[in-house]
Amino acid sequence: MKAYKDSCHCDLSHCLQELCPGLVYGDNKVCCNTQQLRTLKKNMQVPLQYLSRCPACFFNFMTLFCELTCSPRQSDFVSATNFSTFDKNTTNVDKVSYYISQTFANAMYNACSDVQAPSTNLKALSLLCGRDASECTPNNWIQYMFDINNGQVPFAIDPDFSDVPIAGMTPMSNVTFNCTQSLDDGSGPCSCQDCSEACGPTPVAPPVLPTWTILGLDAMTVIMWCSYVAFLILFFGVMLGAWCYRRRMVTSEYGPILDSNQPQSINSDGDATCCETLGERFENCLRVLFSSWGSLCVRHPLTVILTSVVLVLICSAGLSYMSITTNPVELWSSPSSRARQEKDYFDQHFGPFFRTEQLIITTPLNASGVFSPTSGPDIHFSSILNISLLHQVLDLQTEIAKLTAEYKGETVTFKDICISPLAPYNDNCTILSLLNYYQNSHEVLDHEDVVFYVNSDYHTHFLYCVSSPTALDDTSKSHDPCMGTFGGPVFPWLALGGYEGTAYNNATALVITFPVHNYLNDTDKLGKALAWESVFVNFVKNYDNPNLTIAFSSERSIEDEIDRESNSDITTIVISYVIMFVYISLALGHINSFWTLLVDSKISLGIAGILIVLSSVACSLGIFSYIGIPLTLIVIEVIPFLVLAVGVDNIFIIVQTYQRDERMPEEELHQQIGRILGEVAPSMFLSSFSETVAFFLGALSSMPAVRTFSLFAGLAVFIDFLLQITCFVSLLGLDIRRQEANRPDILCCVKLSDGQQEKSEGCLFRFFKKIYAPFILKGWVRPLVVAVFVGMLSFSIAVVNKVEIGLDQRLAMPDDSYVLDYFGNLSEYLHTGPPVYFVVEDGHDYKAPEGQNAVCGGVGCNSNSLVQQIYTISNVPSSWLDDYFDWVKPQSSCCRYYNSTGAFCNASVVDKTCVPCRPMTPSGKQRPNGTEFMRFLPMFLSDNPNIKCGKGGHAAYSTAVDLKENNTDVGATYFMSYHTILKTSSDFIDALKMARELTDNITQAIGPHNKTYSVFPYSIFYVFYEQYLTIVYDTAFNLGVSLAAIFVVSTVLLGFELWSAILVSFTIAMILVNMFGVMWLWDISLNAVSLVNLVMCCGISVEFCSHIVRAFSVSTRSSRVERAEEALAHMGSSVFSGITLTKFGGILILALSKSQIFQIFYFRMYLSIVLLGAAHGLIFLPVLLSYAGPSVNKAKVVAAHNRFVGTDREQLVY
Repeated sequence: MKAYKDSCHCDLSHCLQELCPGLVYGDNKVCCNTQQLRTLKKNMQVPLQYLSRCPACFFNFMTLFCELTCSPRQSDFVSATNFSTFDKNTTNVDKVSYYISQTFANAMYNACSDVQAPSTNLKALSLLCGRDASECTPNNWIQYMFDINNGQVPFAIDPDFSDVPIAGMTPMSNVTFNCTQSLDDGSGPCSCQDCSEACGPTPVAPPVLPTWTILGLDAMTVIMWCSYVAFLILFFGVMLGAWCYRRRMVTSEYGPILDSNQPQSINSDGDATCCETLGERFENCLRVLFSSWGSLCVRHPLTVILTSVVLVLICSAGLSYMSITTNPVELWSSPSSRARQEKDYFDQHFGPFFRTEQLIITTPLNASGVFSPTSGPDIHFSSILNISLLHQVLDLQTEIAKLTAEYKGETVTFKDICISPLAPYNDNCTILSLLNYYQNSHEVLDHEDVVFYVNSDYHTHFLYCVSSPTALDDTSKSHDPCMGTFGGPVFPWLALGGYEGTAYNNATALVITFPVHNYLNDTDKLGKALAWESVFVNFVKNYDNPNLTIAFSSERSIEDEIDRESNSDITTIVISYVIMFVYISLALGHINSFWTLLVDSKISLGIAGILIVLSSVACSLGIFSYIGIPLTLIVIEVIPFLVLAVGVDNIFIIVQTYQRDERMPEEELHQQIGRILGEVAPSMFLSSFSETVAFFLGALSSMPAVRTFSLFAGLAVFIDFLLQITCFVSLLGLDIRRQEANRPDILCCVKLSDGQQEKSEGCLFRFFKKIYAPFILKGWVRPLVVAVFVGMLSFSIAVVNKVEIGLDQRLAMPDDSYVLDYFGNLSEYLHTGPPVYFVVEDGHDYKAPEGQNAVCGGVGCNSNSLVQQIYTISNVPSSWLDDYFDWVKPQSSCCRYYNSTGAFCNASVVDKTCVPCRPMTPSGKQRPNGTEFMRFLPMFLSDNPNIKCGKGGHAAYSTAVDLKENNTDVGATYFMSYHTILKTSSDFIDALKMARELTDNITQAIGPHNKTYSVFPYSIFYVFYEQYLTIVYDTAFNLGVSLAAIFVVSTVLLGFELWSAILVSFTIAMILVNMFGVMWLWDISLNAVSLVNLVMCCGISVEFCSHIVRAFSVSTRSSRVERAEEALAHMGSSVFSGITLTKFGGILILALSKSQIFQIFYFRMYLSIVLLGAAHGLIFLPVLLSYAGPSVNKAKVVAAHNRFVGTDREQLVY
């Protein structure tokens, strides 16, 4: 490697040309020597590294010091005011007055005011002015730099600002350059991010679309109100016309509207249509098939039961392979989703995002105080910044850092798992805490110095550090650094909370963050981190200090609390199911009299039915466990509820149909049950198969939680149906034989004395048949029902777009969780959002000038570069490329190497063999490219920042650049920034949208044609919130596919009665739309959990609707009203007792759950599903059928007559 000499080790002219080119003219007579220039260069290293990004700024800045140090006109504007005697022949100057033009000072400040320090996300003046850039002015900046206390000047310099001569002195007023101007040496104007005047027009965000209104009211509300009113006028107008028509024609009010009122008979005019004949034949095939099957099961009960048990055991054995997914990423993010792929890419190239242990500390004490600085007004300091409390917080922080845990017999300390960015040179752990301003030391916190009556203590150090967090010297007598002990800065917005603007002294909360390494595929190291986190959580839980209020969270806290929540809710869930089981066992029996109570009871059959339901769930879980599909908590919590609703409904239908049936003469038991199964099994098959197909199609969803639920639910429902028409039918036959043998339930070995067995209709059936069905279908009730339900539908449509999207993470926690306090404090106190990484995928050419200009943000970079676009919409990102260019400049002392070995030589090393990386030549001052770019980049990434070079990239960028091919090329890289404060789900969703829109624009701007790489944003929360970008589409898709499946299956299984299938699908769609209305009223947001419940609602709604519609379609009564009444009487009671009453008691118990997510997404939604399903299935649907139900199938009338001719049932066809 060619060695270059340091220019300032040569003659005066070279040093002058490098530092003060404005003084190079004529015979180069200046008032300084080479040694003074070398001292000047040494003192200018830090400003050079930060201000040289903007050539005009740095030129003006150097002019200020060059004129003071070397100008031949020095006597015009510099006068010595204080002297001291060094020896007899020498006098020292202790203080001078420097007269500076105010215009020059303003111009220098204006040129530098926007210059950024990319690695810190701060403006450079925040690091060079002794205060925040927002408080920096031209005068106080220069005064700070000339203050003897900052250690950067050899003697006190007193600046005087004036544009006119004063005290016989002419203020220095050299020519300055505006940041938009090019310099005489050819340097270009400053970039937009370093010079706001160089920016084009500020992009104006598109205006927020105003809410759609009509006459100042919500448009959807107005439209639906108008539509509803129009419907009522039209509907009641038609009703009135029909009533007048019937009066004129003297017909029964129960006749169907606009349809013949003549009773259907086999002698009716007209033959059955082809579709009617086809439907009747298909219906007959199902009837014969299920009748034969039912007869077989009753004749061979033991064979059927044993076979069923064996198959259930085989399937359930798969539970031994069961695995439960609790990882939120696996639950909510599809492996093929964009966010998941981007997360995997980030983890693979840069390592996984660190784990976070965080405390938010406030105080109940009123310990605020006032600090009186030597100049300026008094400064209020909040209670939490009281020095006594800071000592207590430091004690707490120290105790946490000393915690140890045990893992597999090993002792795990915080140092074993913490992040040490400067390791191995500095192995101190990163702790983002205000106390790191004081080096985590009680002694430093107590430093108090008096210099010329200036009180310097922890107040002044605090004020200095919040303004210059990267400072290595607070300019006090103690020279305490602000940089943390780990070698990096602690930015005030990360360590403080509860303040306005930049008034950090008014902070009401301290935020302490312990970053911990995360591990992608190393379970042992991850286990150590988890073990230490567990100790951390227990320690803080048990920590007691009445002066401090602590809200905290660990990386493992959310998952731990969800697990605890699930365990705590087991009791509630068990009680819920016990109530449902007890009801089923008791309600299934039909007690004819008190004396036959024990015989008529069907507790054992009810328990068997429940076991069948649970067996179907176990089989589904076992089969998918064999395949290797993991379970989720949603599957475990929701599917038993779903299958119980479906299964119990079918059980009630079978049992109650038998209880209402009379055995025909010479008909045996197996024939009777076969005939009953032939009547009801097609309806059961219709509902179960519809739900199965709908659920399996729901597995097309890209959301893992929805897909897994749909798969398990679809299989469980179908297995439940198979077990019901096999095992349960056999058990029913055995139970009936027991009952006919007059043996008591459960104690079936005991035989009671024979008694007269009489069958009677159940109370609920009689209520539905004699009271409820006739009332609902009265001529004046039906229009009111239609009006009410259409009103509900209109309201729901009006608010469907107002349902909130997202999931408040607080809802996932138990009511008594410590994490809830943390979430509350997080929203109240924190002043910055999560970090966001803008990742440039492998493929970009950083070695070529074109590739550099497309990314960087300094001089010469494209106006639409990556850094510039991020800066325009957010703030300056941490740009390794810009800092590398500043670091490698030949004027800087950062980039050096040992002449003998070529190894990197840190700026703090004093060694004559260390030479600059690049020559002080025009070409050397240009950016490195090609092989030279890669030669020094590894050095930059390994350089630790120090007082002589603050641009070293080891701490800030060691993980930001993925070097490849033996450090000969750059692979993937990232540029880090921060989101703004994000509090609600909509904030997180909008942040993700904006970040993606930004990176799409960046990709389009920097990506050459025919290149496959792109730029994408990555933040830790993206994988959880990406689902909400498509949740509306996913909801519409899943529910739409489910409805389509129900429509197709219903069409086929209802005997190709298209209109019946449309009515079923329409009613289910109404239930779903009304669910959205309930969600809006009850503050239930749309997310993956509620989407699973909506898919389940679709399935349960089939049970409420399909049985009623099929009973209507097979009825041969004369009019629609009579057919609807018959269907409601016979099926309504089974549906009501099988689903509504079964679920109602169990659901009410869920309201007692400690879990907020259970209370909202299970209690509220389940209750709504059951109530809306029952209301639509048992009130609205019969009325709808009475108005618009399909006409009677003539082929079915003929077939029914032929089937029952010569029996007591023959009269039913007339």
